Amino acid sequence: MTVAALAIILWKPKLFQRPECVVIMIRAILFAAIVFLSEMTAVAAAPLRVVAIGASNTQGWYVGNQGAYPAKLQALLKAKGIDAQVVNAGVPFDTTAGMLKRIDSDVPTGTDIVILQPGANDRRFLGTKEQRAANIAAMERRLRNRSIKVIVYDEEIPLRYYTFDFIHLTGEGHAMIAATLLPRIMATISRRPNDPLPSSNARQP
Repeated sequence: MTVAALAIILWKPKLFQRPECVVIMIRAILFAAIVFLSEMTAVAAAPLRVVAIGASNTQGWYVGNQGAYPAKLQALLKAKGIDAQVVNAGVPFDTTAGMLKRIDSDVPTGTDIVILQPGANDRRFLGTKEQRAANIAAMERRLRNRSIKVIVYDEEIPLRYYTFDFIHLTGEGHAMIAATLLPRIMATISRRPNDPLPSSNARQP
């Protein structure tokens, strides 16, 4: 009713001479301002939602969920004043084929960014480089079709960051990954919609 009244007043300026119309107009403007501010506050209060997809090194083998890089990354983001929720969706022994199968169910609606750590299980389980690359590309495409930003972490990690089995990471290794991902997350959330995503030059062996 207030919006309609405001439209009538703007259409017929002479109505400004009537005090009751002026009151209605002021109420309409105040109501619109309150609605606008409420929506802006809700947007500002919404946390950054990140999901980390990967295998045992994402899950936190040996170091536990809280010692894994997703939890460390969340702490780094919060230290920067960013209210972030980084969900750990790592599954031990998973391959890129398995990640592709669960990418939709493990990444809920409303997710802002997905960190994809393909890992090296494809090679260990005799998968081909070509199929691995195709699975990664399919996951990126599927997520971006849902307007979700994707950061692929497929680095060659120095041996000093591995435990005795040379497969799983130490706590220092997880801290290194979190520190590496932090500026990429910051760049992703600050970039304009049509800007290119931050890329990685190194590749997982």
